[in-house]
Amino acid sequence: MNHDAARSVLILGANGRLGQAAATAFAARGWRVIAQTRRPLGYALPGVTAANVALDDTDALFAAARGVEAIVYGIHPPYPRWAREALPMLRLAIELALRLDARLLFPGTIYNFGAGMPARLTEATPQRPTTSFGTIRCQMEDELAARPGLRSAVLCAGDFFGSGDGVWFDRVLTKSIARGTLVYPGPLDQPHAWAYVPDLARAFVALAEHAALPAFSRWMFAGYTLTGAELLTAIEAAAAPLGLRPANGFRRGTLPWPVIRLAGLVVPTWRAISQLSYLWRTPHALDGSALQALVGPLATTPLATALRDTLAATSRAPVGAPGYDGAASVARGASPRRATTKA
Repeated sequence: MNHDAARSVLILGANGRLGQAAATAFAARGWRVIAQTRRPLGYALPGVTAANVALDDTDALFAAARGVEAIVYGIHPPYPRWAREALPMLRLAIELALRLDARLLFPGTIYNFGAGMPARLTEATPQRPTTSFGTIRCQMEDELAARPGLRSAVLCAGDFFGSGDGVWFDRVLTKSIARGTLVYPGPLDQPHAWAYVPDLARAFVALAEHAALPAFSRWMFAGYTLTGAELLTAIEAAAAPLGLRPANGFRRGTLPWPVIRLAGLVVPTWRAISQLSYLWRTPHALDGSALQALVGPLATTPLATALRDTLAATSRAPVGAPGYDGAASVARGASPRRATTKA
């Protein structure tokens, strides 16, 4: 454990799933953590100080975070607000990072690579977005790369699970677990990238502790690559010791994408979600070898443990619990199309 008290980090959006995991990971390494939130901080950890200051209150936030050497960007507006909020919020963080002379650590997505992305994604993979969300994310990274004097690093990851609720895993895959149904949004034979958020947070710590980074860099976080069938089977196994597995096994269902696309004509969140349906049909994995070559081996939580801990938390988590980022209003109100077979 690193107990160098001089090291400090600012977590923006510290009530979110990534923000809370990052606060936990940095504090565990002995960093002094300033946790910025709009609402009161929803947890207490040794070494973590709350800063209940709005992102646009730049003077107050600068005063609260004076001396930090890294900033973790944990802000994620709901999808329907990306077009008007994503870039302005990032620009506030950029100005703050410049004023504090701190490195800005930014979570990247695979949206940047578009529907034609190759099966294996590396730092050199061309970014060819095919959705408005991918275009916005590319613009955000372009601003990070182009801003004179800014030090920043992007860590790209797959779909999140763990450390809260509000994403595909709990709002779609396991939303109906108490009723004996698991839902997968695409073909069961296609590989899909997943990131267990506590592991991703520890990777951010490793980047922050690596002094010899260029002014701008982009890295891939490998996480897990699983077909739909592999993931559902692993969820079933993790559910059993928690008493969540039905005696006759789980039913498996899928999402009614035509209905979601139709509803998207009037519901902005569903319109956003339908844009990203290709992610469940297009095989993809993230190659994390460059990151590991930079920072050394990264510990990966065994999948069974990560799923067990996630199910134990989210099976009791109320809708709208702290950490909700709007990502899956996803299937709220949408009934899965149920298969007739049982797992």
